[in-house]
Amino acid sequence: MLRLRFSQRALRFNFPARTSRGALAEHVAWYLHLCDADTPAVEGIGEAAPLAGLSPDYGPDFPAAVAQLCERFNAGEFAAFAVADAPVFVGPALPALVFALETALLDLAHGGRRQLYANAFSRGQAALPINGLVWMGDAAFMREQIGQKLADGYSCLKLKIGGLDFATELAILAEIRAVASPQQLILRVDANGAFSPADAPGRLAQLAAFHIHSIEQPVAAGQPAALAELCRSSPLPIALDEELIGLTDPARQAALLDAVRPAYIVLKPTLLGGHAATRHWIALAEVRGIGWWITSALESNVGLNAVAQLTGEYDVHGFAQGLGTGQLYHNNVAAPLHISGGHLRFDPAGTWGE
Repeated sequence: MLRLRFSQRALRFNFPARTSRGALAEHVAWYLHLCDADTPAVEGIGEAAPLAGLSPDYGPDFPAAVAQLCERFNAGEFAAFAVADAPVFVGPALPALVFALETALLDLAHGGRRQLYANAFSRGQAALPINGLVWMGDAAFMREQIGQKLADGYSCLKLKIGGLDFATELAILAEIRAVASPQQLILRVDANGAFSPADAPGRLAQLAAFHIHSIEQPVAAGQPAALAELCRSSPLPIALDEELIGLTDPARQAALLDAVRPAYIVLKPTLLGGHAATRHWIALAEVRGIGWWITSALESNVGLNAVAQLTGEYDVHGFAQGLGTGQLYHNNVAAPLHISGGHLRFDPAGTWGE
């Protein structure tokens, strides 16, 4: 008989992680532990870590929802439970918990070794290219991060913008381009919805001078008409991020992509409803010729590992993914995930911490 329990960890950032929505100092992760009652030492583990101000399921009721999920699951007396059953059992209102339950089921099915899929990444045979993430902060802090990322060998940087004076942010981009040409370094920016529809066209035109690969969510979510107009007229490619969150009906998902026609979509499994939901978005994008990449959402290494192994199911053709968040916390779960030269690797023979 399968049994489900939970635990939690308050993850503490190495620095105040700032976005245009504010700064984060701590992030609480909840873990689902799944086992067969006859072999309790073998556990599948999945992480649910909804983000304040962004995740549909973040809020004071979430701890009770975690406990109630475990109670409902254990009351069902499941001898078997398929990964495909998780989205229906949990429901669309709790996307982080869907992701956690799917992950725990995949992990248990593969022996509780945190090796969720049988692909080249999960076998330790291939690395995933990732972007170096540069967080908002004062200009000196951002310059320090940029220098370190360049020294570490990243070929793609992603900068959070919208938190400083825009002229200062443009000056920082100019400094980067002075030492790294577009052929040497791909630059992405993420506005987290910081621009108004009125300001966005002018700002996108200024950003385009620095040969920006793409900008994520230039205006706040919930303005599809404004986004569609920007996607038609922007001199640089636009990627949808927050616009996808909370959109779970397949017909509405397809309608959004058809109406807005973004160049890219950015996929965060914790926020979108897990593994199957992310695969569905990828299928919708690919049939329309829309590019995509997968990004972690500040999970601990348990969740990051799951997101990375899902990404390993696809041939990303050297296209940088957003999987570099494992170094954010000073009390992260120890994991055999390693970053070198702008690539993330997994060692299936490595050890995991508590």
